[in-house]
Amino acid sequence: MCGIVAYIGSKQASPIVLKGLKRLEYRGYDSAGIALIEDSLLTVYKKKGKVSDLESHLGNLSPQSTIGIGHTRWATHGEPNDINAHPHFSASGNLAIIHNGIIENYSSIKTDLQNKGYKFNSDTDSEVFIYFIEDIQQKTKCSLDEAVRLALLKIVGAYAIVILSQDDPDTLIAARKGSPLVIGIGENEYFLASDATPIVEYTNEVVYMNDQEMAIINKNNLIIKTTQDVETIPYIQTLDIELNAIEKSGYDHFMLKEIFEQPRSIGDCMRGRLNAASGHLVLGGIREYANKLECAERILIVGCGTSWHAGLVAEYFLEEFCRIPVEVEYASEFRYRNPVIKEGDVMIAISQSGETADTLAAIELAKSKGAIVFGVCNVVGSTIARISHEGAYTHAGPEIGVASTKAFTAQLTVLFMIGLLVAHQKGSITESKYRELLVEMEQIPSKVETALRLNQQIKGIAKIFKDARNFLYLGRGFNFPVALEGALKLKEISYIHAEGYPAAEMKHGPIALIDEEMPVVFIATNDSSYEKVVSNIQEVKARKGKVIVVVTEGDTLISKMVEFVIEVPATHPALMPMVSVIPLQLLSYHIAVMRGCNVDQPRNLAKSVTVE
Repeated sequence: MCGIVAYIGSKQASPIVLKGLKRLEYRGYDSAGIALIEDSLLTVYKKKGKVSDLESHLGNLSPQSTIGIGHTRWATHGEPNDINAHPHFSASGNLAIIHNGIIENYSSIKTDLQNKGYKFNSDTDSEVFIYFIEDIQQKTKCSLDEAVRLALLKIVGAYAIVILSQDDPDTLIAARKGSPLVIGIGENEYFLASDATPIVEYTNEVVYMNDQEMAIINKNNLIIKTTQDVETIPYIQTLDIELNAIEKSGYDHFMLKEIFEQPRSIGDCMRGRLNAASGHLVLGGIREYANKLECAERILIVGCGTSWHAGLVAEYFLEEFCRIPVEVEYASEFRYRNPVIKEGDVMIAISQSGETADTLAAIELAKSKGAIVFGVCNVVGSTIARISHEGAYTHAGPEIGVASTKAFTAQLTVLFMIGLLVAHQKGSITESKYRELLVEMEQIPSKVETALRLNQQIKGIAKIFKDARNFLYLGRGFNFPVALEGALKLKEISYIHAEGYPAAEMKHGPIALIDEEMPVVFIATNDSSYEKVVSNIQEVKARKGKVIVVVTEGDTLISKMVEFVIEVPATHPALMPMVSVIPLQLLSYHIAVMRGCNVDQPRNLAKSVTVE
């Protein structure tokens, strides 16, 4: 959600910044802009639309500057247009700012500034921010970095900012609170970005800024200090990302690439952690607090969107195997409903990006009440990874497509390993069952690969249903959250209305929607509720619904009942979501492509939701 790129060094800044903005397009945005210092003048170029529209706006211009800042905006305050696009000038035009986040008290600050005679050009909180900084600088006659620091002490809300000054053309000033910002360290050059994807082709050495830190950067020096004016020593980390991981590698879309990466990403998640032959299962990231999980009176799982669905699957197997009560909450609801949290509680917080604002707030609330927090996220160095007591990375690699696919199966892999580890230590499952599940787990990558071979069959089904206006997804037990995830994927990228429901709940409302125009997708793999789901399928057929069913390989009953049957390899019911979700991901993808939708960048959506 919004993207920041900045550069200072000896190279031309504009190509680096523009390429970086393209790397960040997956985050979701509606306008783009850059600010440069050319011939000692601060110049801003910005445009509603895509980065390509900004490039067209630049035309044959070739700005000459070795310092620059760039931004892709996802609208919060003010509609998407050229004026509200970033960067924003200060009142004098001597400063420019790019800003991710939301300033909650911007209205009162704006009113104070208007009373002083300031006039604003945009509707944004970000323009108020830079006016406020300049007003402090002029009033106190202090340095720009000190004016920024003083302003940050008055600001309420979330921010990642980078500021460029016409009067100090060799310096960038950056700060963050609640919105990610990473600094790449080159040879006499620095790169800044919302995440590492725009940086990786230039350097693998980075500093992840912490909340309430600011950076003063010139070509030869990096100073980081807190908003309390205490200088800190930058902690330099080495990136573990290959450049080809953030490129399409011959696939038409990132989403398709990431769907087909799942055998590898699931395997990477297990590598070094699970070995069925030796009965070995270890998660180094939860070693110190493992006993807290084992002795937990209750486990709270929080997440948003796809991560919430992964948590719902986890609820089923944690309760079944660990015999610990589990509650799964939307992080956005959890943080506002005054939940009952006790010291014996353990929270598992799930987020692909590790920066989801609502999930971060839920973590802080749980920690304040004495709960132990385990983070499950994909992005190394992310905020959730840093503020959780312990946790585990999913090691899925960069996920560029906005609609999450490989992150979901990787999250399930980590969550299942956590559950299996706790169950084994606690003695709530037998040794034979533990060994059986380890073997089944090791086979998941190959079974996902088998499911991916159904791509052409699923493409054919997509062609038949691409013009549907509504879809219903139904499942039971472990496959109920898969139905929710399948419906979410379809609505996210194809803009078809879709709902996921427990199959048994169909009779309590959704059955009224079923007619010959309604496609209904069932997940009816072989488990304890199979016969019940078969009955639900017959109920839909009796009302002329169009039925698509995901079944276990070798199913002979359902294949005689319905026309569209997708067979996936058999596995333990607890692990089936990692396999049964694959056809639903492919179905959504192909329908969206056939409808001409922007699969990787669906409208109105952002990859990393860092504002409320």
